[in-house]
Amino acid sequence: MTYVRSTFRHPALPKNDLGYTVDYYEGSLSTLCAGCGHDSINAAIVEACWELNIEPHKVAKLSGIGCSSKSPAYFLSNSHGFNSVHGRMPSVATGANLANRDLIYFGVSGDGDTASIGMGQFVHVVRRNLNMVYLVMNNGCYGLTKGQDSATADAGSKSKAGSVNLFEAIDLASLAIELGATFVGQSFSGDKEQLIPLLKAAMKHKGFAMLNVISPCVTFNNNPGSTKSYDYVREHVEITGTMDFAPMMKEITASYEAGSINDLTMHDGSIIRLHKLAKDWDPFDPNSAMNAIHHAKRKGEILTGLLYMDQDSIELHEMLKTNEKPLNLLSKFQLCPGSETLAKINAGLR
Repeated sequence: MTYVRSTFRHPALPKNDLGYTVDYYEGSLSTLCAGCGHDSINAAIVEACWELNIEPHKVAKLSGIGCSSKSPAYFLSNSHGFNSVHGRMPSVATGANLANRDLIYFGVSGDGDTASIGMGQFVHVVRRNLNMVYLVMNNGCYGLTKGQDSATADAGSKSKAGSVNLFEAIDLASLAIELGATFVGQSFSGDKEQLIPLLKAAMKHKGFAMLNVISPCVTFNNNPGSTKSYDYVREHVEITGTMDFAPMMKEITASYEAGSINDLTMHDGSIIRLHKLAKDWDPFDPNSAMNAIHHAKRKGEILTGLLYMDQDSIELHEMLKTNEKPLNLLSKFQLCPGSETLAKINAGLR
């Protein structure tokens, strides 16, 4: 087996508006298990960034520890990256974002990295509405330590070893909405047509965009009895509605099936177009989204698609009224305004 990626690419590969072919957005050759859902998500990220004409050097990838947290090595090799410690990715993302708001921040985490050791960090990054994409590759088990149930494993699900999980699962999508996340989506790694538009919309959203993606572990959690297996997810998916993403200032030429259509305008003018919407579901109402999730759960289904979005989101920089320039572009005078300015500040605190 070779771990060297072939450099050959077809000379007629299409280019995006920046002049790049899709291979410019790829990363290192994956060392994850063959068939891992995480690799499908990585491929979707590559496709989404290429189609959005994002320059890779304007993306910062951050992660914690776990199979999912290895994934940033496998996409956008020409971007910035930082692999933090277990569960602490949100702190690093917050610091980096406050220092340089001009980058697109892409946090990759797993169900253990987020729902267990990183739960406290996750709660606070949500409530601060940090401008980032927070993607959870959720397989319901700890793949690096031989498949023990994680905090997102459903009660009654059976592991590969045959043990039945006794505890209720933490529903990360519901929790994110409850905590005030301004964009929440859920998808399946095997549904590329749904996942790519969701990723595009999340990257264009101003504020905290959380995507919970069910990503089956082919080695430890793809067995009969698991509610995170490929077969179970495919048989129990309930979709809120199909979705298309239209970049800003580009004509929409696609045709759509008859049915209810709702255009959601992003902050930069891009449009998410939803059609065939699920009954009694409103993507602008958090209570409606929560009810839809709980209703699907009671029926044993997994609700996917765009669950909720706040179009009037106020992100962290706006709350704190931070400087619009990245810190590394500020002059010495701006960083050290002198003793007279310091005296005025001190006088105002008396």
